[in-house]
Amino acid sequence: MDSDIDFMRYALGEAQQALEEGEVPVGAVLVVGGEVVASVHNARESTFDPTAHAEVLALRKAAQALRSWRLNNATLYVTKEPCPMCAGAMVNARLGRLVYGCGDPKGGAVESLYRILSDPRLNHQVEVISGVLGEESAALLKSFFRDRRGGAAFPRKL
Repeated sequence: MDSDIDFMRYALGEAQQALEEGEVPVGAVLVVGGEVVASVHNARESTFDPTAHAEVLALRKAAQALRSWRLNNATLYVTKEPCPMCAGAMVNARLGRLVYGCGDPKGGAVESLYRILSDPRLNHQVEVISGVLGEESAALLKSFFRDRRGGAAFPRKL
């Protein structure tokens, strides 16, 4: 494995595992020097931890494995555009590069709603590549949410 597509396929495998466990299907793989340091998926439901997003779990696992919170030589592959919490964690970890699959128009903090990773007011910016296997990533999420609501749309709250 040595390409963005290969590592994103690995992340999609993690997302599939999340789906099988009843979690929102988001997977993440953190790579340094072509080697996988961490591979995880969302675990909020199973851990009862609101911060157990795949991205945060990958950053934590990699920092422990590398014995450093500074991940400036790392690339994080994640199947969905990160939320504000996860994007903030990437800035704090000094992540070198993010590659993600599909955008998140309702919660994305990289390109959709906010641009946290490229904000010049912050002390670190992260290189971003988007849309890698985006259709596959989006299809997995759509399948999950369609199944959760029995094929019907969620009722709108007023």
